[in-house]
Amino acid sequence: MDDIYSARILGHAGNVTRLGALGDADASAAAHSKLCGSRLTVYVKLTDGAVSDFSHEVKACALGQASSAIMAASVIGATPDEIRVARAEMRSMLKEGGDGPDGRFAEMRCLLPVRDYPARHGSVMLTFEALVKALDELDAAAPEQHEVVRTDV
Repeated sequence: MDDIYSARILGHAGNVTRLGALGDADASAAAHSKLCGSRLTVYVKLTDGAVSDFSHEVKACALGQASSAIMAASVIGATPDEIRVARAEMRSMLKEGGDGPDGRFAEMRCLLPVRDYPARHGSVMLTFEALVKALDELDAAAPEQHEVVRTDV
C-alpha cells in the first residue's frame, strides 16, 4: 500500500490549489465516495467552449486530494470533450489495464498504483465524476451555448 502513498502523490495531495467556491461559475456539482467518505464540489466556468475558470471544495482522503490537485492544475483550457475522454481513460487505467490519460491530464497517471486497490478507485475518480456532472448539467440547460467553437486547433 506504500506505493499508493508515494512522495509524488502525497506532494499533489499537499498542494491543492483553486480552493473555494467560484462566485461566477456557470455550473457546479458535488460528488461523494461512500466507501471513504470523501466529498468534493466543483465549480466551472466555460468560455468559447473551454474551461476558463475552475475551483473546488475538497474534503477528501489523500488520494482524492491528489487527483483533485492534478485536476485543478490541468483543467484550464480543456474542452468538455477532453475532460470526458480523460475520465474514460482514467477509469480504463484503474479497471481495465489502460494507459491512463495523456495530454494535459497525463499527470493523473501517477495514480496508476491505485489500480491494485479497487476500494480506492472512487476517491481517485471523484474529481472527474463531479466535473462531468457539472458539464452534463450545463449541456442539458443550454446545449447550443456550449458547443466547441475553437479556431486555435
